[in-house]
Amino acid sequence: MQDDAGPLLAGLTVVDMSQFLSGPYCSLRLLDLGARVIKIERPDGGDLSRRLYLSDTEVGGDSTLFHAINRGKESLGIDLKNPDDLAFLRKLLAEADVMIQNFRPGVIERLGLDYEAVKAINPRIVYASISGYGEEGPWVMRPGQDLLAQARSGVMWLNGDEDQGPVPLGLSIADMLAGANTCQAILAALVRRGMSGKGAHVQTSLLESLVDLQFELLTTHLNDGKRLPKRSSFRNANAYLSAPYGVYPAKNGYLAIAMTPIGRLQDLLGIEALAPFRDDTKSWFTRRDEIKTIIANHIATETVEHWLSILEPADIWCSKVLEWPELLESEGFRLLDMLQTVTREDDVAIGTTRCPVRVDGKRPYGGRAAPLVGEHTAKIRAEFA
Repeated sequence: MQDDAGPLLAGLTVVDMSQFLSGPYCSLRLLDLGARVIKIERPDGGDLSRRLYLSDTEVGGDSTLFHAINRGKESLGIDLKNPDDLAFLRKLLAEADVMIQNFRPGVIERLGLDYEAVKAINPRIVYASISGYGEEGPWVMRPGQDLLAQARSGVMWLNGDEDQGPVPLGLSIADMLAGANTCQAILAALVRRGMSGKGAHVQTSLLESLVDLQFELLTTHLNDGKRLPKRSSFRNANAYLSAPYGVYPAKNGYLAIAMTPIGRLQDLLGIEALAPFRDDTKSWFTRRDEIKTIIANHIATETVEHWLSILEPADIWCSKVLEWPELLESEGFRLLDMLQTVTREDDVAIGTTRCPVRVDGKRPYGGRAAPLVGEHTAKIRAEFA
């Protein structure tokens, strides 16, 4: 049961026909803000991400990934090849506020559940579509999968050092961004509907979301003679930023240093070898590998704590690089109250994160663990009969 922090979307019903990550991430954010989410699943196995294991850990027969992204939702078993099940689904959609789908282009039309068809039975519905690469063009039927979207987006050429080749981000960033962008568009469409009564069809794709992620650097590229970014060959952190921007190994860990004048670092850390670069700001980029190597050799001589004791009082932008155990045990993280344990009646209990947004100073709780396949079918059928 939600507390007072989560009623913003109370009374709204979301029918989530999506699988894997992008759509379910979107509906999770709506759930955290108070919406009711009814997840449509195949009765004979459910969402394919129930078996998409990130490790050899499962909880209650399902992957931790599925639990993380589907907590608190209701599961309605629907056989999309069964005319009676489809008829009931249309009845449910006639009363829903939001529908989310991320089928490959063409599939939802064959099911007779495309936007125009659903709009005909519910003109006020906010209908959201997420694809891999849009709805037209040569990539439409390619698999809309995160790694493949990263490969096509150019983002891999911003990570790692210059001699490494393309380096993917270590998260399903395309899926998460597409889900977040879709959630934002749904909320905007709901605001308009509240004023005009008119529904909407909102659309995005994994590729569009990754292009938007790169808007700062792509804007530079488009207005800089279309020169390609050149990553640093040594401890690269941003292809477009000069030294000292990067992560440096110390005696007992790693130190991240952001935008800082080289002269300031020379004075504070006593690095005399930086003197030739002190006032030559152009060299901070053109000779950044040389500068960063000098800094790295110096940082390696002492502990992270030693350098922080000098840099932080001087208001230098820096941080220790934390691994998860240190992050989770830190006071700064504890005060954010970002973790929770969600449970289910069959003794399933899973630790996971909470909504990243606070409302009136309070963070919504997810409440219940992810559902069993079709767990709420009988209840929902009775409710919408």
